[in-house]
Amino acid sequence: MRWQLPLFAVLVRGPSMAPTLRDGDALLVRRGGRVRAGDVVVARFRSRPDLLVIKRAVREQDDGWWVRGDNEFVTDDSRAYGVADVIGRARWRYWPRPGRLS
Repeated sequence: MRWQLPLFAVLVRGPSMAPTLRDGDALLVRRGGRVRAGDVVVARFRSRPDLLVIKRAVREQDDGWWVRGDNEFVTDDSRAYGVADVIGRARWRYWPRPGRLS
């Protein structure tokens, strides 16, 4: 079994989570744990396992999560790719505007 750190960093790319998150924001993510509707999460779509995304958890569905971006004009979320498996919850933005996310 491969050991993994409980926290990892991700960099936001693109406008799908604006205005909450912006392109270039750097986040710390807590791996695993309980996810609730409304949490900002890092996930992989089952239909696109090569794509790591940062989205908002909307509802549990088919043993996974329906996730959406905060920017209603960008539809690269569950509307396009279906259910996602959550890897972790985004907890802190450490660059460029430090602050707690959830």
